[in-house]
Amino acid sequence: MEFDSSSSIWDGVYYHSHLFGGLMLTAALLGLSSSYFGGLGSSYLPYMLSDLGFFYKKKCEKKRIRVYMDGCFDLMHYGHANALRQAKALGDELVVGVVSDEEIVANKGPPVLSMEERLALVSGLKWVDEVIANAPYAITEKFMKSLFNEHKIDYIIHGDDPCLLPDGTDAYALAKTAGRYKQIKRTEGVSSTDIVGRILSSLKDAEACENHDNTSSLPVDDHKESQSNSSHISQFLPTSRRIVQFSNGKGPGPNARVVYIDGAFDLFHAGHVEILRSARQLGDFLLVGIHTDQIVSEHRGKGHPIMHLHERSLSVLACSYVDEVIIGAPWEVTRDMVTTFNISLVVHGTVAESNSLLAGESDPYAVPKSMGIFRMLDSLKNITTTSVAQRIVANHDAYLKRNAKKAESEKKYYAEKVHVSGD
Repeated sequence: MEFDSSSSIWDGVYYHSHLFGGLMLTAALLGLSSSYFGGLGSSYLPYMLSDLGFFYKKKCEKKRIRVYMDGCFDLMHYGHANALRQAKALGDELVVGVVSDEEIVANKGPPVLSMEERLALVSGLKWVDEVIANAPYAITEKFMKSLFNEHKIDYIIHGDDPCLLPDGTDAYALAKTAGRYKQIKRTEGVSSTDIVGRILSSLKDAEACENHDNTSSLPVDDHKESQSNSSHISQFLPTSRRIVQFSNGKGPGPNARVVYIDGAFDLFHAGHVEILRSARQLGDFLLVGIHTDQIVSEHRGKGHPIMHLHERSLSVLACSYVDEVIIGAPWEVTRDMVTTFNISLVVHGTVAESNSLLAGESDPYAVPKSMGIFRMLDSLKNITTTSVAQRIVANHDAYLKRNAKKAESEKKYYAEKVHVSGD
């Protein structure tokens, strides 16, 4: 396989500048004698020394490492974000390939999110520098040459979990053979397959609860109900280190205009990215309140949220428009909150889940409204957590089949997994 080598001479100058510099200096000194260069005298010395300075300047310029990572990024979650965070740490610039809808259908089954939605999610991550749309599922020789020559990629990155094509071959075999492959650690406890399973399980639980309410005289099998509730419980174990890795680690300046927005941010989607971008544009620092699991469950019903508090917090923290989050924010925005966080503006999107207030519950934004610091933001997308879940319901059989296939590989991975250092 041949790759672009037109810059190999200058790369040699870069990596062996001491040798080229020595040759140029010798030539310059010899140039003082016309016997060596047939009349070439000291008048040429400044020009040769200026060329020598070019070589030393070239040496001082650090080569920026460009790394590439691809994926379907369907039902974007904090595991995807953590993979891209790790990939970015292996270079200076991260280029992300988003696999096309057609390739996903051929290799995994129907995607839940459209290409446009998946691009919005990936582009909105704080570690991503460039995005390539409609990337192939497998690294072909043609595409790999394109990455190396056109996109100037130095290394191709993937997680330590195997990525196999339908014929059983390794999707990254060519990159490994070329010696341009690096591996990162898979984020435990979550996958798109797992999330689809949680959604289907929560809908089943909700239906069972509704049927029970309609036939309350019938006996309930508590053991069976318990098994249903626990079949798709998150395996994610939150740590303070992971939160630090996702955090910006900076607070607002003394005169910063702090904008506050709150919500469940369950099944983080393109609508969330757009509303967070709009909110960030209204100030210097965006503070996001993430409601507790209990609050979300009280307002949305049994089976919600799909993602628990820490999972939702990491997904929001990974967004490039977010500066800080409140993990477990209260339902009501109080005057004490406004003072404590020096909030200048409280915003809320026009598109949200159809949550009605609980009996006797007051407006959660009554205080900022009374203070004249509340504003409704036009939501640019109609997508909601419920609408995403409904897409899966609409293709129930297809996703059940897809999940049954993936569940086996997930089970095998966890049964055979070994500790991998570093993340």
